[in-house]
Amino acid sequence: PRSQAGPLVALNCGAVSGTLIESELFGHEKGSFTGATKRHLGVFERAHGGTLFLDEITEMPLDLQVKLLRVLETRSFMRVGGENVVRSDARLVAATNRDPEKAIREGHLREDLFYRLRVFPIMLPSLSERPGDVELLARRFLAALNEENGVEKTLGDDAVEWLEAQEWPGNVRELKNLMTRAWIMADQEIGVDALRDPALEGPAPAASGGGPREIRVPVGSTIAEAEKKLILATLEKYGGNKNTAARVLGISVKTLYSRLNVYAAAEQAG
Repeated sequence: PRSQAGPLVALNCGAVSGTLIESELFGHEKGSFTGATKRHLGVFERAHGGTLFLDEITEMPLDLQVKLLRVLETRSFMRVGGENVVRSDARLVAATNRDPEKAIREGHLREDLFYRLRVFPIMLPSLSERPGDVELLARRFLAALNEENGVEKTLGDDAVEWLEAQEWPGNVRELKNLMTRAWIMADQEIGVDALRDPALEGPAPAASGGGPREIRVPVGSTIAEAEKKLILATLEKYGGNKNTAARVLGISVKTLYSRLNVYAAAEQAG
């Protein structure tokens, strides 16, 4: 029977070729195909009594999804090239970075398999929806890099503000890759310059009309009103590029986002 003390076995379905994934799932017998020099136990067999984690389930070929569905229903399978039925009692956890219902419409996921797996769905919010995790994860990745290489690089406060202000469309993987690149670029303290990627940000868009734009602030306006005009005009000048606008204004990206949120809230209240 399954237990918390059982093994945890993981397989990334997108990292295994279509010709090998059946063997990785169910195992194979010696001599069952060229290169099969000995019996191989698949992840279902190795996870017996524990938990099997199938990552990127929508990357699994559709013909394998049919076989997976049968295994989930019968809790039994045969190794590739085998004749004996093998039973496995493992808790199955599946994950995907796609919208499952969209994956069904696009032909990446069988609908019957989706509903068989959808016993207890958990929707994880994107990294942009949990900004408090950004610093925690960034420092975790930095600590791992430091430990692996025997150094003690640090993360500057300005870098933390910049990281928390980003949108992270690539979620945790994007953050991890960015921290790795910044770790390589920085000497001791990782700052904003090490984090920014000019190739991704691109050149700042030119102002419409060619020349600098002027703004007029009537006498009697408050500092807050003048600041708002300047911020919005700068954003317009640079095509909405918040990183560039913040740099030109001499403020952090986090401060810029904070001001924009205040303006948006005021408009909604009005």
